[in-house]
Amino acid sequence: MPFFVQLAHHFLPETILAVGVMALILIGAFRGERGFGLVDEMAVGILGLALVAIALSSTPDTSIFDGAYIDDGFSRFMKALTLIGAIVSILLSVDWLQRNGLEKFEYPVLIMLSTLGMLLLISADNLIALYLGLELMSLALYVMAAFARDDGRSSEAGLKYFVLGALSSGMMLYGASLLYGFAGTVSFAGIAAVVSTSAPIGVIFGLVFVLAALAFKMSAAPFHMWTPDVYQGAPTPVTAFFASAAKMAAVAITVRIVITAFPGVKDQWRQIIIFIAIASMLLGSFAAIGQENIKRLMAYSSIGHMGFALIGLAAGDEAGVRGVAIYLTIYLIMTLGTFAAILAMRVEGRYVENVSDLAGLSRTNGWMAFFLAMLMFSLAGVPPLAGFFAKYYVLLAAVDAGLFGLAVIGVLASAVAAYYYLRVVKVMYFDEPAPAFDRAPMALRAVLGASTLALLGFWVYPSPVMDAAAAAAKSLF
Repeated sequence: MPFFVQLAHHFLPETILAVGVMALILIGAFRGERGFGLVDEMAVGILGLALVAIALSSTPDTSIFDGAYIDDGFSRFMKALTLIGAIVSILLSVDWLQRNGLEKFEYPVLIMLSTLGMLLLISADNLIALYLGLELMSLALYVMAAFARDDGRSSEAGLKYFVLGALSSGMMLYGASLLYGFAGTVSFAGIAAVVSTSAPIGVIFGLVFVLAALAFKMSAAPFHMWTPDVYQGAPTPVTAFFASAAKMAAVAITVRIVITAFPGVKDQWRQIIIFIAIASMLLGSFAAIGQENIKRLMAYSSIGHMGFALIGLAAGDEAGVRGVAIYLTIYLIMTLGTFAAILAMRVEGRYVENVSDLAGLSRTNGWMAFFLAMLMFSLAGVPPLAGFFAKYYVLLAAVDAGLFGLAVIGVLASAVAAYYYLRVVKVMYFDEPAPAFDRAPMALRAVLGASTLALLGFWVYPSPVMDAAAAAAKSLF
């Protein structure tokens, strides 16, 4: 297939973003500080156009660019989630940036660059493409974490993320070099052919290093050390982007590499995934209990949720991958809604971040209290909200795969985590009122309301998500 035909049929979302980034850089350079509003709106439009291109795509699953890139149902599903996370993150950021004097056109450009890296990462079909996508995603994230450069916490967050990110990149390169050295190929399909029945010890070591690096990007334990500090210190809209879109890409490539490159050594990588899942669930459940800063609480919450998502991957079959896809969809909705609420926590023009600042919210802003309570119930897995079904499908896949111990630990960890989610609800409905929040911008109220309605409506009409997740999982097998 000719190069330009490949671009038009299978590489269209990435092409749209790449061209859009170059155009926005030129617009921002010419307009200077006055270009923020226009660049911001155009960034949302370009990301939306890429999402439409994915939604309208009907091409068959195809590997292009000499096997470096694959366009299949799973990649399209995960790219759609990533783009939704990026679009909503930009919408959530506008008011915060304006109030903090950070209306820089570079911000939406950085989000688009990082999103481009995420799309490349999700479709990577060999180790070189994986590394290039990972680094393009990460380099923009390093800058975004320190975007509020006059804020010491933001600068500290950026530095911590950069140093530890460089460590994870080194682990990725070392693991990839071991895999190439022992398998003799960088292609996922080629590696699968070499290790179809058994794997040399060097391949196992390489796989361990690669999974450790990807666990860092997912903020899964025991490679979570950067997450609480970076989530708390980075600008809140950046934290929302970290917790939503970036997680989609990291989990997607983890699923792809173990399912497509190492199907013959499932028992080996399953042990690693089970360990990471259990460590993440337990750490996320217990470490969040004493947290007073709600961004830090959400950091530990995200670690725990990554553990639950990996339960489905540990099953190692089509049902498990379907469970992961469903879980990530619902997690994305819950996370974006919760960060919309956090960004609405503003008293007399000053942003507040403590759980105690939500005290008595039901009496000062009943609708916001209701929406945030539904989000907390869903994060805790309370039926009939969507969060319950997210956990149900990954736990069901684990039980069907015979991983009964993992499923039991998941249920127990979920019960422990319910404490700190329900504590937020208790503070909002039973404590004496704290000072009332300022009226939130329309974008925040819209995201908060839409996410809550989606979580409430999932049990009534789940088929769109269920069918899309099933088709995505089927394309990997």
